[in-house]
Amino acid sequence: MASSRAVQAYDILRSRIMDGTYGAGYRLVIDQLAREHDISSVPWREALRRLEAEGWVDIVQNAGATVKTFDTNSWQRTMRLLARLEGLATALSAPNLTPEDIAAARQMNVRMREALRNLDTMQFGVLNRQFHELVCSKCDDPRLNELVMAEWVRMDLIRRSAYWYAPGRAMESVDEHDGILDLIEAGSDADTIEAAARDHDVKTLEAITKYDEDLSDQRAQG
Repeated sequence: MASSRAVQAYDILRSRIMDGTYGAGYRLVIDQLAREHDISSVPWREALRRLEAEGWVDIVQNAGATVKTFDTNSWQRTMRLLARLEGLATALSAPNLTPEDIAAARQMNVRMREALRNLDTMQFGVLNRQFHELVCSKCDDPRLNELVMAEWVRMDLIRRSAYWYAPGRAMESVDEHDGILDLIEAGSDADTIEAAARDHDVKTLEAITKYDEDLSDQRAQG
């Protein structure tokens, strides 16, 4: 029973962190959680230790637990990892994508370009996420899918998108989406598709890193 209660507590905390109910820096008070959910303190402690090990929570002795606050370095580490994971997931998914899947992905690209013309960055971000989820969706490795999704959620929590900080990168990324779809549609080998999907994410990382460095230099000179 204790183990199942710990799993229940973990599921509650993780879902609320991921949907933004518990944002970065939010204090997770065990006594309060116990009262709200009628689960004793021990399962909450187990759940928090598990979340700490997974990188979602910080636990400081005598201060308690808070939802992790991510910085720029966290974003860079996450993006590097996501590039590798998503590249592999896309390559494994590619042979299983149907013509309908490809058509749906291309339509997302059309809508992304439209969102950019309308300066609708929020819609662009939603569509971009949906595109990447779709091209990875037919990967036959459940564990890899889980890891990819976890890193996407981590990116959401960091709340830092290259498309708003690196001018011109958004349209380039949509063009690269088309290139990845062309490779998939042509039946290219897995290594070629994996490299293209990985490089797509790496270019985003490089674009925002350079833009941030340029901004820092301008501030220093100003």
